[in-house]
This record gives sequence, C-alpha cells and structure tokens, in this order.
Amino acid sequence: MAITSAIVLYAIIWFMTFLIVIPFRLQTQGDVGEVVEGTHAGAPQVHNLKRKAWLTTGIAFVLWVIIASIILFEVVTVRDIDSWMFQRMAPRDAN
Repeated sequence: MAITSAIVLYAIIWFMTFLIVIPFRLQTQGDVGEVVEGTHAGAPQVHNLKRKAWLTTGIAFVLWVIIASIILFEVVTVRDIDSWMFQRMAPRDAN
C-alpha cells in the first residue's frame, strides 16, 4: 500500500466514523427547552464537535490499523473476494 492509499483509506474511515459519532449525546434545542425563534426544535444546542473530532480520530486510527494490516499482510485479497462473489479472475497459480 502506497502512502497515498494509506492517507485516502484513513480519510475515508475518519469521515465515515465522524458521521456515525456526531449524533451521540446531541442535545437539541427542544431537549434543553430553549428553542430560538425561527429555528426547528431539533436543531442542536450543545454538540461538542471538537471533542467528537478527537474521539473520531482515535477510533478511526484503530480501525485504520486493523484494515491496513489486513491489506498489507494479505489476509483477504481481491482474488479472495472475487472467488467468493464473481469468479471473474483467474486463480493465482494460473499465472
């Protein structure tokens, strides 16, 4: 895996994790009871994005290490996935 691939893999994992973490412990204006006129009651009042970004960074790093290890040590390869789902690629020993 090249450095560019590693960075792209981390960025994808980070953003997917961030989108999952954002709604946790979200306090809406309706929950707090202070709805600002002209806004929806479901609009966030307290969301602590900085803390969630740091939490996301840690979780994403752990997931990245696991996934990068699987890719680098070839635990699962593209040929494995192909042989399981599509059978389009020739077996490795046929080359």
